[in-house]
Amino acid sequence: MGVTLNNWQTPEQLAWSFQHIADILPTAAISRAAAPAAPFESTPAPVENLPLVTVDGRFLTVGEVMDWTYTDGWLVEHDGKILAEHYPGGMAPGTKHLLMSVSKSLVSLVAGSLWGSGLLHLDAPVTAYVPQLAYSGYAGATVRNLLDMRTGVRFSEEYTDPDAEVRQLEEAIGWKPWTHPGPRSMYEFLLGLKKVREHGGVFEYRSAETDVLGWVCEAAGGARMQQLMSRMLWSRIGAEEDANIGVDSTGTGMFDGGISASLRDIARVGRVVLGDGVSMTGARVTPAEWIYDTMAGGPDSRQVFADSPTDTRMPGGMYRNQFWIPREGSDVILALGIHGQMIYINRPARVVATKLSSWPVPQDAWMLLTTLTAFDTIAAAVQENRI
Repeated sequence: MGVTLNNWQTPEQLAWSFQHIADILPTAAISRAAAPAAPFESTPAPVENLPLVTVDGRFLTVGEVMDWTYTDGWLVEHDGKILAEHYPGGMAPGTKHLLMSVSKSLVSLVAGSLWGSGLLHLDAPVTAYVPQLAYSGYAGATVRNLLDMRTGVRFSEEYTDPDAEVRQLEEAIGWKPWTHPGPRSMYEFLLGLKKVREHGGVFEYRSAETDVLGWVCEAAGGARMQQLMSRMLWSRIGAEEDANIGVDSTGTGMFDGGISASLRDIARVGRVVLGDGVSMTGARVTPAEWIYDTMAGGPDSRQVFADSPTDTRMPGGMYRNQFWIPREGSDVILALGIHGQMIYINRPARVVATKLSSWPVPQDAWMLLTTLTAFDTIAAAVQENRI
């Protein structure tokens, strides 16, 4: 049996389907435009041989971690020089791979660009941009609440529950066969979500927050996300390939997890964060203040993260502007997606690492934390001039 709408997210199909989203679902291009690609210099180093100790006390090498975590592709670069680039699953360098919730961090950079242009105000109510939301659970929420996932809207992110809102959303946009009555588009679904507590409370990871943020960005920027992201991000990073985004029946993007891009190009996105908002081409993508704010967080960001009902496995960390800060301090910034997608940015070491995967389950704490340990190990070796 071939890959279908019914089975593309099953463990047996993920490695293929994540690299062929446009063959399964409707998508829209995120164009790199006519901008020249920003080249990486290749300076291979034996990073895969570096030893480490996993969170559960196993002695492995970086390469073994990649072998054990269903890796489709991984890359490490330092100051524009690629130290390692491997495709153990047969994925090609230019292949687009589904980013899942790494997409959220790309939307953040668009929001930051709009904010820097004066088109988006973070303390403004979302209804200032999308008046229709006045009749939803998002009435009274601010743009800042969306960015940090601190609204009071009910939305379950329990991926293994077929009745959870995260799975109902997939039905509404056509990513799964319909089993529930109800909305048949992204925006119609969002309008039906209900408020269950006051906005501005604890952090709770909910994909719908990014989808509303994407709607707000479209209204503020006056264009679809695929056009905004092309203009404000993809045409400025020196991308080698176009990206794409899954769209619903109305052409609205799946902002929270629907972008597909190549391994090298998401490394270029990481370089924007490392470069305080400036890409490898020298183009300004987002204000430096957006990156600084992401690293610093708000006055209570770490506390509301610690108090969160979300099982983050990141003691001392926080969530800010659709990025993860995994521990105390702000030396490392992460963009994360289920099934093992990651952009890792280590600012002191000036290292960006990317990993695209097809874990058979949406979430796996051991694989996530062990991948983080592997990239930390490489960054430490670079910083200490051991490779």
